[in-house]
Amino acid sequence: MTLTREDIARRVAALAIGAGCLGILLVAVLLAPSGEGHGTHTQIGLPRCGWVVAFDTPCPTCGMTTAYSHAVRADLATAAMTQPMGALLALLTAAGAVGGLHAALTGCRLGRFMDTVLSARTLWVALALAAGAWIYKLMTWA
Repeated sequence: MTLTREDIARRVAALAIGAGCLGILLVAVLLAPSGEGHGTHTQIGLPRCGWVVAFDTPCPTCGMTTAYSHAVRADLATAAMTQPMGALLALLTAAGAVGGLHAALTGCRLGRFMDTVLSARTLWVALALAAGAWIYKLMTWA
């Protein structure tokens, strides 16, 4: 079987997606989830959230890193309670890692599937879910 340039390009792109997603998950494994439900990102040298410092309220992505850190430990309930959108994104990142690496190794065409999934409607649903997760975080802020 001879691979065309298009096949090679598709596999390289899939490898980049899979490796990128896997890298994000590996970082989350190395971080200990913060008991406060936010602030885990400071373990990798990032500063405290400027929004939290300025307004003493959570930003729209507050708790995402902490949720990822819980999710990679298979503590999905705590991840969802920490930041619902973060828990969902962690699961999607895991799916991206597996799917991307599978496509890179086997040559399957997950891109066609993604073309049908990624649409304007999907973007609007994602934005609504993110807004809902932020509202949840605002309501549960200690």
